[in-house]
Amino acid sequence: MNLLLQTTHSNLKAQIAVTGSKSETNRLLLLQALFPNITLANTSNSDDSEVMQKALKGNDEIVDIHHAGTAMRFLTAYLATQEGREVVLTGSSRMQERPIKVLVEAIAQLGVKITYEKEVGYPPIRIKGQKVTASKVTMAANVSSQYISALLLIAPKLENGLELVLEGEITSIPYIKMTLALLNDLDIQTSFEGNIIKVFPKHEVTTKEMVVESDWSSASYFFSLVALANEAAISLTSYKENSLQGDSELVSIYKKLGVETKFENNKITLTKQSNFQLEDVNFELNNTPDIAQTIVVTCLGLGIGCHLTGLHTLKIKETDRLEALRIELTKLGANITVTNDSLTLVASTNINQNVKIATYNDHRMAMAFAPLALKVPIIIENADVVSKSYPDFWEDMKSLGFIISQINA
Repeated sequence: MNLLLQTTHSNLKAQIAVTGSKSETNRLLLLQALFPNITLANTSNSDDSEVMQKALKGNDEIVDIHHAGTAMRFLTAYLATQEGREVVLTGSSRMQERPIKVLVEAIAQLGVKITYEKEVGYPPIRIKGQKVTASKVTMAANVSSQYISALLLIAPKLENGLELVLEGEITSIPYIKMTLALLNDLDIQTSFEGNIIKVFPKHEVTTKEMVVESDWSSASYFFSLVALANEAAISLTSYKENSLQGDSELVSIYKKLGVETKFENNKITLTKQSNFQLEDVNFELNNTPDIAQTIVVTCLGLGIGCHLTGLHTLKIKETDRLEALRIELTKLGANITVTNDSLTLVASTNINQNVKIATYNDHRMAMAFAPLALKVPIIIENADVVSKSYPDFWEDMKSLGFIISQINA
């Protein structure tokens, strides 16, 4: 499905309910599988969360998680602890290019045997679940935080808990802290001191409802829209000022791009600052790499330059996001350079019209580029990829007055 996005005005007003956080939902779904007396509210309606839920409830010998990276990592750890169960865990062709070796080797330290069905280091993998008595794992600290969270989530059900020693500089600390906070909410004891994380065993938890906060990554596209609008007041529910999600950094980041955020009654209202003086920006996104695409597109639309660092994990996402950004932004007329962990955009007020943006099976490519329709008509290819994290995105864009029409390739 290819969509042409246009608008006849640049004054945005709406109240929008954003689906629950995919990151929180998938963590809680795994914890619910371990502790069935937990109930969940405001869960994400994303493809990733539906795939995760189906895999946890099923008993298939082959589990296909399609494009869902979080599910691949979390299920690898979960299935390793399911005594007597043997499963082949696989995914899309892109998923079979995304590395899993670091996690497999960490789980091997717990005595669980995982083998590769095709290429060493990559899915599909064959997991023979067993009872785990080992309790210490050492792994590199600069890997995807999902590898680390996968181990922490299964830790309370391990006979002796888990001591995780991280070597080097830790990446994406907010996501690790999110995992630990959710464990703490269930009265599971943890500690995180220096580069050592401990999770103590807990075989039962008190019956409790866990309410998922709305997704901050999904909110990023509305921050971008407000920044690019002439006038705007967009309210989003349900958000907390003391959020567990690292992407809540959007509030301080977008303040430098002219967006004011007000918290009130479990919602945020985003408004455009009047007479705001724009200038080039530098952001270190080691803890929040998922919002890099949104930020650089916002800067292009504002006609300012940016230098973004801490992006090394973007190369192993749904696509190589750094290279994808370079290609698509260049089509729009941008002067952009990328390295293995950074991106630099040169300030320019020229944006080419009616450019077709390839999405590379990556939901964030589709949604990050959509706000540019406030500046020029733009075409998003394979636009239904948004269902991975935000199925209602295009309907919510229409509620803001965007004219969205399906066109032939």
